[in-house]
Amino acid sequence: MNRVMLVLLTALAPISWGTTYLVTTELLPPGHPLFAALLRSLPAGLLAVVVSRRLPHGSWWWKSMALGALNIGAFFPLLFLAAERLPGGVAAAVAGAQPVIVLALGSLVLQERIRPLTAAAAVVGAGGVALVVLGPAADLDLWGVLAALGGVTATGMGMILTKRWGRPSGVGPVAYAGWQLGAGGLLLLPVTLLVEGVPSRIDGEATLGYLWLGTVGGIVAYSLWFRGVQQLPVIVPGLLALLSPIVATLLGALVAGEWFTPLQAIGFVLTLGALVLGQIVARPAAGPGRPAASAVAPVLTAPR
Repeated sequence: MNRVMLVLLTALAPISWGTTYLVTTELLPPGHPLFAALLRSLPAGLLAVVVSRRLPHGSWWWKSMALGALNIGAFFPLLFLAAERLPGGVAAAVAGAQPVIVLALGSLVLQERIRPLTAAAAVVGAGGVALVVLGPAADLDLWGVLAALGGVTATGMGMILTKRWGRPSGVGPVAYAGWQLGAGGLLLLPVTLLVEGVPSRIDGEATLGYLWLGTVGGIVAYSLWFRGVQQLPVIVPGLLALLSPIVATLLGALVAGEWFTPLQAIGFVLTLGALVLGQIVARPAAGPGRPAASAVAPVLTAPR
């Protein structure tokens, strides 16, 4: 698979995640972020394991639990909590800080050199998203903002460890995503039952919402995402994550029927510009007589 196709397929994940906020506020029963996180992760994870017929082995039992805790167990409930406490695309827009977080963690954990243009793209992207947040309709609830920041920090660390540990030989992206979704769901199960329980009523709209989040936003998106994280330079998926707030804010505006302010429009332009710049800067040049295979970065630790 060439680099362009890999980037495009990886981009489908944050695009689908951008619908989470609209689905949560419009379809799901309110006050149950843990239950929503549980249904998004556990059924899809178990189904992926059954279909792929692959279980973790050796050190991958604890690695799957650690990745599942970061990417799913912590991220999902914080995501849904932010979606409930923040309007429209604001919750997703706070996630604009993720490229900066990923860049810093990549330097600390993966020892990746921070290029000035890459850092500039991350900062401009975060600033562009911040301009979108500063629209007149933005209602910044403190706990909602903290939940969103906590969620992107957890999944940022999960992204770095996914890159560092790679994927076991012979294990496909669906099975790999299923391990993490299943592990995260199992961690969420007792907490959900003790803290929230089951909503008193789940109607047809809620059922469709849970199905969408578990399939398109769950196993499909995470299979594409983890493959991209492992094969691309870490800043590339970090910047692609900016597509989530773009999609979320666009959907929120379409539902509310509101026009963007000039400040928000500038923010969108800056965000998209940073995304494009990051893809160009992160692409290594091939030397004479040497194929650009390094454009798909290998994992730093051999899978076991």
